[in-house]
Amino acid sequence: MVAPAKQEGDFERKEESSGDLVYGLNPVLALLSDPERLVETVTVLQGGHGSRLQEIVERTRQRGLRPRFADRAALDRLTQHGVHQGVVARVALRRQPSFAELLQRVAALPRVVLLLLDGVEDPRNLGAVLRSAEAFAAQALILPRDRAAPLSSVANKASAGAAERVDVVRVVNLARAIEDLQEQGVLVYGLAADGQHSIATCVFPEKVAFVLGGEGKGLRRLTRERCDQLLSIPITGGVGSLNVAVAAAIALYECRRISPHSAIIDE
Repeated sequence: MVAPAKQEGDFERKEESSGDLVYGLNPVLALLSDPERLVETVTVLQGGHGSRLQEIVERTRQRGLRPRFADRAALDRLTQHGVHQGVVARVALRRQPSFAELLQRVAALPRVVLLLLDGVEDPRNLGAVLRSAEAFAAQALILPRDRAAPLSSVANKASAGAAERVDVVRVVNLARAIEDLQEQGVLVYGLAADGQHSIATCVFPEKVAFVLGGEGKGLRRLTRERCDQLLSIPITGGVGSLNVAVAAAIALYECRRISPHSAIIDE
């Protein structure tokens, strides 16, 4: 059982920090495992059970912080009834690389796998895509600044901690970003139901990027026109299309499976 000692870190309802919330067992453990992230507070369910909750308390103390304790109602209010699993952390906003910095990395690395999302506005889908990006060693996720889901606590929770480890780069113009990547030798594939080629038939080069469209809308016209090729994912039945996070996972897996450079990318 997780219990406070000597009123260690009593929960304060008023949060003064401008940082972001991270909640859920896996996201908070990932956060505490990163020595470069500035964790401001960690609040744990009073009387909570489980080895991972206890591990969070211990890791919090190891970082020189005093855990706070609160009842479930207080945690529910703090997360607006998100699935917090008994733990909420407040963290200073993570610095993400600029697109110019990402282009420098792309130029320097021998192998590159990137994801670009065009109009994905559901933070849960964003989190699920981040989870797949980490699982299949994509270096970064590129999003437009407008009409795109924020990297919120909801997205972080859905990513199961991957949002703490995968770079998310915002760009003003996605079509222009595609052109800049192509200038660095990246072959850009758009995922579309009417793609000219099946993804199962491709042999991918060393530097690739996959572009996926938003929920129910797919790729915008300008985005489609900038892609080097449009690929389809063969499906059966009456579904018609796949969730963007599922499509991203399939594309990344096929890239790993089919490509002659299918080993885990090591920077």
